Amino acid sequence: MHAIASHLPEYDCYFSQFYSDNFILQSLVKAGAAEHTILSGGFKSSSDNYLKQHGLKNDYRQATYNNQYDLAVVCSDLLVPNSIRGTKTVWVQEGMTDRLTPWSKVVKAIDLPRYWAFNTSLNGTSNLCDIYCVGSEGYKHHFQSLGTDSDKLIVTGMPNFDNVASFGYTNFPHRNFVLVATSDIRECIGLENRPAFIRNCVGIANGRPLIFKLHPNEVKERAIREIKENVPDAIILTEGNINHMIVHCEELITQYSTVVYVGIGLGKKVHSFFDLDDLKKKSPIQNGGSSAAHIAEICRRYIESTKSKQEFLHELPSIEEQYQKIAC
Repeated sequence: MHAIASHLPEYDCYFSQFYSDNFILQSLVKAGAAEHTILSGGFKSSSDNYLKQHGLKNDYRQATYNNQYDLAVVCSDLLVPNSIRGTKTVWVQEGMTDRLTPWSKVVKAIDLPRYWAFNTSLNGTSNLCDIYCVGSEGYKHHFQSLGTDSDKLIVTGMPNFDNVASFGYTNFPHRNFVLVATSDIRECIGLENRPAFIRNCVGIANGRPLIFKLHPNEVKERAIREIKENVPDAIILTEGNINHMIVHCEELITQYSTVVYVGIGLGKKVHSFFDLDDLKKKSPIQNGGSSAAHIAEICRRYIESTKSKQEFLHELPSIEEQYQKIAC
């Protein structure tokens, strides 16, 4: 979001961590029952710290400045607050979505709130936003198959994953290792046999050093204990730029992590709980890091447009064609 805003200097941009104006969800946040969700805990603290560090205006829940906005740019439509439903909206894909589960399909089929899937499998499928900026043609087809209107979808690339070649220089000190990027499956109310997964990683490494990079949302003490019990000599990292680690690894093992796309883009041998052929089809386009500028231009045009939403959507295919030519 910061990258997109940096290409909109003529506008007054404000930021907010993800929030809900649903009374029940707000009560859960206040009661401390949402600490491992994007609504609270470490995610909220990291967001606030980032905004403060970069001098960005934090209008959390639109409750600080009481502004009325011309455009809202969001990266999740699992919850779309009522406060922005009358505003022009642009949804931006920020990473991969979770695998559809039988329960996800039930939630979608009977039109329950999409966050009831307890994962991100239905992110991008509410149709509540006006425009959906996605990472690749593969993802465009994916969201369309789940019910998002095709005329709302435009392939722009993802700002965090559109220039993996730029990760080529790094001072990460380790070499000739297998990197394991874990996921917060259990923290998101999923089931995982972590010791079995660790033992599988040992088998893949086949004597090579193992480095585990923990997901920021994991219960670190538990994850560290499990790794040490099964691989006492493994290196365990809880901080650091994982892209720099991937550059120098020989092989990348992931669970449900978007960083698998970095490995694919860098030509690494990768492992994932997702189907690898499907991942390669969905792999974000590489456009030299211009996704944020492309998305910003869509925002600019949409803000300034005096046409109806449907009339503006008719222009998206020509905008997409222009961007694809630039990406090529």
